[in-house]
Amino acid sequence: MRALLVVNPAATTTSARTRDVLIHALASEMKLEAVTTEYRGHARDLGRQAADSGNVDLVVALGGDGTVNEVVNGLLHAGPEPERLPGLAVVPGGSTNVFARALGLPNDPVEATGALLDALRERRERTVGLGLAAGTPGTEDESVRSRWFTFNAGLGFDAGVVGRVEQHRERGRKSTHALYLRQAVRQLLGESDRRHGSITLERPGQDPVTDLVLSIVCNTAPWTYLGNRPVYASPKASFDTGLDVLGLSRLSTAAVARYGTQLLTSSPERGPHGKHVHSFHDLDQFTLHSKVPLPLQMDGDHLGLRTSVTFTGVRRALRVIV
Repeated sequence: MRALLVVNPAATTTSARTRDVLIHALASEMKLEAVTTEYRGHARDLGRQAADSGNVDLVVALGGDGTVNEVVNGLLHAGPEPERLPGLAVVPGGSTNVFARALGLPNDPVEATGALLDALRERRERTVGLGLAAGTPGTEDESVRSRWFTFNAGLGFDAGVVGRVEQHRERGRKSTHALYLRQAVRQLLGESDRRHGSITLERPGQDPVTDLVLSIVCNTAPWTYLGNRPVYASPKASFDTGLDVLGLSRLSTAAVARYGTQLLTSSPERGPHGKHVHSFHDLDQFTLHSKVPLPLQMDGDHLGLRTSVTFTGVRRALRVIV
């Protein structure tokens, strides 16, 4: 098997020595080329080259969710074609590793490498659905190019939290769950109107859902992790269905306490629920509009401000070694 290993040298939970050990373990089982990323977007470029080359069977992403997202966007730059394109394997090296853990992989990179080698020997793989987001035609965002995401996206509050965390990381702070929680509180306190949001959800053939203050799009469950605790915003979300959406129409102090507690105690059977919760399951396409520009995130990567984004759930988009 001919494989490309994309290595993020800044991966949070792996050292240079650990990465060398993992590379040698993988190279013992396949014809491996290892490339270390040197700039933002480099993993995407490497994925694109692998997709176009015709001589790569597998791309292995060694890094966090951001590295995986870039590789996926490179592999699928011309669209999904799972039978022709290289398969994807993931060795988790980030602080959260939602995609890898949602696939059932160990969160430890050494254990995950062992599981990956076992899967290759036993020819275990699955084809997963992905989310695709693009600027909505006929709006000021229509020229924004489409982008794939593997596990979640968000317009508004959660994307604002991601943006705040990225600012701290650029100043040298380490990404931790405590940092995310602190920035979530600060983002909440900075919300100008927590009772009447600016987001409208539109679905083909359905009445619009208006005045949302928060919108979370899930391609799988859980939505994220706090340490080892999974958090379920949309418990029914799955790699085998379309996209799920969780919207909240109020972020008052009482609502935050209620729905925050529900998120922290969520399970595969039950997520947030109540008067101000709007949940939708297995959507093929929908649009989120905002009266004012709001931050957008995909797979934990802050992508700037948007006023209108159209989301599509693409089934059977990518082969993954599991």
